[in-house]
Amino acid sequence: MPKMKTKSAAKKRFSFTANGHVKAGPAGKRHGMIKRSAKFVRNSAGTMILSAPDEKIVKKYMPYNR
Repeated sequence: MPKMKTKSAAKKRFSFTANGHVKAGPAGKRHGMIKRSAKFVRNSAGTMILSAPDEKIVKKYMPYNR
C-alpha cells in the first residue's frame, strides 16, 4: 500500500498540540487593520484552537501528524 500524502498547504498553516487538537492562526489579520476594531485585533493575536468539525477536516489532510 502506498503512503498517503500530506497536503502541503495544510502543513504550512496548521500544527498540533500535545493533546491532538489543531492550532491555527486566526483569519482576517493580513491587511486592513484600520477597519477592524481594536478588540478584534487584540483577540486575534497569537494562535487559536480549531473547533471539532474543522479539526476533523484538517486531520484528514495531515494523516501522519498525530
